[in-house]
Amino acid sequence: MSLKRCFAPVVDAHTRVLILGSLPGEASLAHQQYYAHKQNRFWHLVGEVIGRDLVGMDYLKRLETLLEHRIGLWDVVAQAQRIGSLDSRIRNHASNDLVALIETLPNLVAIAFNGGTAEKIGVRALGEKADRYRLIRLPSSSPAYASVPYAQKLAVWRTLRSCLEGHDSPFLRSDGSTR
Repeated sequence: MSLKRCFAPVVDAHTRVLILGSLPGEASLAHQQYYAHKQNRFWHLVGEVIGRDLVGMDYLKRLETLLEHRIGLWDVVAQAQRIGSLDSRIRNHASNDLVALIETLPNLVAIAFNGGTAEKIGVRALGEKADRYRLIRLPSSSPAYASVPYAQKLAVWRTLRSCLEGHDSPFLRSDGSTR
């Protein structure tokens, strides 16, 4: 089983929302780009959230546009063994140091997890620091989770808007309850 490694985080001091995936899939690793699989809906979903056609941009412009809109990207898994791209096949993983990263982000108000695996590993890695931020579980943008209709995914992804616009409390959960 081959060892897979994540990419560097895409963040800056203005990041308000950090979107965390699990670990790049085979297409992403081959292209050295976040969410490179043509059927992954990540760039479509985030593009609709911020009102920009990210799909029509080259990769570096996409990343620049995310940062302009105060969105950061990273993965919860630093490295792991995995055959293929499915999260269910991740074995012997080492988590990224999410706490060290978020401590460098003074404007961070929300951490969004792109799928259940990212959430499970990420919340564990954040520990008690998770209580300082709004945590949002997003339906996975992966083509492996196509059973959830795009419109339904988009409705949840749009909850990121309030965090980007600053009309939220970092202590409000995505379901509307408080901590």
